[in-house]
Amino acid sequence: MAEKVIFLDRDGVINKDEGQYITSWPEFEFLPGALEAIKKLTKSGFKLIVISNQAGVSKGLYTQEVLADITYNMQEKVRKAGGNISAVHYCMHRQDAGCECRKPKTGLFKQALKNSPNINTAESFMIGDSEKDIEAGKKAGCKTILVLTGKAKKKEDVCSFKTRPDFISNDLLDAVDSIILKRKK
Repeated sequence: MAEKVIFLDRDGVINKDEGQYITSWPEFEFLPGALEAIKKLTKSGFKLIVISNQAGVSKGLYTQEVLADITYNMQEKVRKAGGNISAVHYCMHRQDAGCECRKPKTGLFKQALKNSPNINTAESFMIGDSEKDIEAGKKAGCKTILVLTGKAKKKEDVCSFKTRPDFISNDLLDAVDSIILKRKK
């Protein structure tokens, strides 16, 4: 049976992205409505997988251990709020490394599919805040939603995108409400 999956970028979708790397747990701040959105998706039977570029590790701005601590604390807060993030996949390479996992490439999706072979990407969504997220989601065969809480701030920002999202939402909660509404129809 195919799993209902939502792939989420992290920075600018789940937490605030002020254009600087999150280098410790105290710097991590959930966006308004993000915890509620994740809870709603969990209660609606979706499997949530975070897929995020985290080049700060390879740039020496923080360690893998710090990234693991941030991830652990994020998942604990999500659990305490009634949600669940099933898996987290990070690309820790720099943009010039030529790896296959850095979005807009699809290596992180391939990792997720390897661990959960019942994912039907055609029935899945990728929710992100940048063109890279949208391009990666499309290449992986997902429906895509751009949220305007990170790199993209207004609908007009999409005009410069070569790869257009399927949908645009104000934030994660707005995107989730749309997904749940569409599933009920």
